[in-house]
Amino acid sequence: MIDFVAIDFETAKKSKESACSVGLVKFRDGKITDTYYSLVRPPKLYIRPDFTCIHGITADDVRDAPKFADIWDSGIKPFIGDFPLAAHFAQFDMGVLKAVLLWYKLDVPAIPYFCTCSLSRRTWPGLGSHSLPALAAKFNIQYVAHNALDDAMTCGKLTLMSAEKRGCSGIEELLSVLGLSMDVLG
Repeated sequence: MIDFVAIDFETAKKSKESACSVGLVKFRDGKITDTYYSLVRPPKLYIRPDFTCIHGITADDVRDAPKFADIWDSGIKPFIGDFPLAAHFAQFDMGVLKAVLLWYKLDVPAIPYFCTCSLSRRTWPGLGSHSLPALAAKFNIQYVAHNALDDAMTCGKLTLMSAEKRGCSGIEELLSVLGLSMDVLG
C-alpha cells in the first residue's frame, strides 16, 4: 500500500529551529485522505526579509501563531501516526523537524522518511532540474511554490506518479526498485 505523509517546512531564517510554517498531506492507499497546515511562531519573532520574499510569511503573520511545541503533541505527531514521511530535499525538512524538537526539548521519534528529490532523480533521470517548481511545471501540477501545504502536496503527487511509472504498489517496493531506502529521524 502506498501510505505516507508528505511534509514541508518554511523557515524564518537560515537556522533550522526557525520554522514559521508546516504543511502535511496524508496519503493512504495512494489517495489523499487528510491535510494539516499551520503557521508557526519561531523562537525569535523575526523573519528575514529575503525569506519573506520567498515564502510570503511576515513576522506579523506569525505573531499570534502557536509555537511548534504547542502543535507537536496535539496536531503534528498524531497526524503522522505510524506513516513514513516524504519530503523534497528531505535533509532540509528532517533537519528542521529535528531542530525544532530539540529546541523545545521534545523527544525526537524514530520516524522513517524518504527523499522525493532522490526519488524523482531515479524515476526521471533525464530532466534538467528536479526542483519542485520544475517538476510541477513538467507534469502540469498546479501549486504555489514555497507554500508549505502546496509543497507537501506536490511532493506526495510526485511520489504517486513515480510509483505508477514503476508499477509499484508500496513505498518500500518503490524505494527498492529505485535503489533507495528509508532513512530514520533521530
